[in-house]
Amino acid sequence: PNAVQTVGSGDSRVIEINSQRLSEEQIREARTALFEEFKPVNAQGQPSEDAVNDSTVSESWGSSITQRMLLALGVFVLAVFAYIGLRMERDMAISAIIGVLIDLTIVSGLYALLGLDVSPATVIGLLTILAYSLYDTVVVFDKVQENTAGLFDSNRATYGEQVNLAINQTVMRSINTSIFSLVPIAALLVIAVWLMGVGTLKDLALVQFIGVICGTFNSIFFAAPMLVSLKMRQKKYQEHDEKVRKARERAAAGEEPADDAEDVPRAGTRTVVSPNAGLRTRREQQPDAAGPDTSGVSWRPGM
Repeated sequence: PNAVQTVGSGDSRVIEINSQRLSEEQIREARTALFEEFKPVNAQGQPSEDAVNDSTVSESWGSSITQRMLLALGVFVLAVFAYIGLRMERDMAISAIIGVLIDLTIVSGLYALLGLDVSPATVIGLLTILAYSLYDTVVVFDKVQENTAGLFDSNRATYGEQVNLAINQTVMRSINTSIFSLVPIAALLVIAVWLMGVGTLKDLALVQFIGVICGTFNSIFFAAPMLVSLKMRQKKYQEHDEKVRKARERAAAGEEPADDAEDVPRAGTRTVVSPNAGLRTRREQQPDAAGPDTSGVSWRPGM
């Protein structure tokens, strides 16, 4: 057999044995051998060979499930690309889609590596984690869009630095959301495996548990850097980065202030000017026309 697992507990406990496709004669021999070895009982509590059941999953069922999963994935990808492309930017949509496909590849690879079965619950779980990963990525991209508004009006920061700032501003939110999402999924996994032995719940919880972790890392460490790489292929972003570099070099050499040449106030600062400042300046620069010219004259008591 390829896998043996116990499903359920107590009187409802069932032992499942998965194997390669067998012929009818091999199935009869296997049922007889299992009955003679374990003596399973039927619903009346009597040992019976009928208590050993068998079922065969055909290749057509697996092919049908695969086609439906690919169709659902294609519709999902197109809908996501259209929404993010219209709501945000095309490069953000491309980065998000690539990140979602990366999540799908990682989860599928782990299932193949560990030899886990793919059931309809697994397919549902895959689509669920794709939506979660997309949500986490959109949160980061929304902050990126906010930070890069008016990027070309200032020479203080490059596009990559603004993306890094957006990640720092949202990383704790992403981690906290992932933790609170993993707690109920882990509880579901524990209940499904150790308490109830429900295979369907186990398949659903396991794929969600893996997917939430992958989605969190993907939105921070892959989707955002991919967005920067796509942007830096455009000439205007390259020219802006060069302007920022030259401005910093001039500021380091003391040729001009570190701020933008257009004197744009720093974020979070406030400049307060007294209304009498200009009046005092004019009084200091212009001598009193009615008074005598005392420039160069000193006065001492008694003189």
